[in-house]
Amino acid sequence: MAGFSIDLTGRTALVTGASSGIGRRFATVLAASGANVVVGARRVERLQELKSEIEAAGGRALAVAMDASDEASTVAAYDAAEDMFGAVDTVVANAGINNTATALKQPVEDFDAVFALNTRGVFLTAREGARRMIANGSAERGNGRVVVISSVTADFEVTPGLAAYSASKAAVSQLSRILAREWANRGINVNVIAPGYMQTEINEEVWDQDAGKSLVASFPRKRIMDIETLDPLLLYLCSDFSAQVTGSIFAIDDGQTL
Repeated sequence: MAGFSIDLTGRTALVTGASSGIGRRFATVLAASGANVVVGARRVERLQELKSEIEAAGGRALAVAMDASDEASTVAAYDAAEDMFGAVDTVVANAGINNTATALKQPVEDFDAVFALNTRGVFLTAREGARRMIANGSAERGNGRVVVISSVTADFEVTPGLAAYSASKAAVSQLSRILAREWANRGINVNVIAPGYMQTEINEEVWDQDAGKSLVASFPRKRIMDIETLDPLLLYLCSDFSAQVTGSIFAIDDGQTL
């Protein structure tokens, strides 16, 4: 969002699912605010392009191949981050997928794949980050930050055709609150951003279809969100200003669920 900034100089952030959409945006915003940024995803060529863009703008970035659903891959990403920038103190667990289908028609393999990345991936990413933050003295510093990306379809509305996605995100919301409680005395804050509908690569074709147009027409403001709407909250939750904010779920949806 133009004109908004919080100084994150000195922080090192790892962002999963950074090859496109919200993750890509978040990595760019964090870097522009002074953080060292480690961008992780499976599409490495896209990460290299993002890294080059961040560096061209004066930021510092590292691109790492990362499958957030795989523990060894997650550990390796953190190892690479520490080798380059030192300890990670900020984690944005954003990686996720969606397989749209009604429950009666969805193959169980697709259901499992959604939960593997959307839920287990958040668990692995957050846990490995927390282990390293604690080892680096987060309990004394109080500087550990974990931001988890959920969805308004998890907690605030019922959406047919999104059973696996919405259930995986609902699990993530409760998981995050439990992690916040477990790590409250370890100097680590865990919070959730639940965005409303916006145009990203995962859904860009929907908005030109009748179903997408009908959905937008049902919103009080008759529009989808701009992706930069999330910038101020992300930066706040990653900063020292949010020292006393943990275990919260923030719905940012332009009133779409009203």
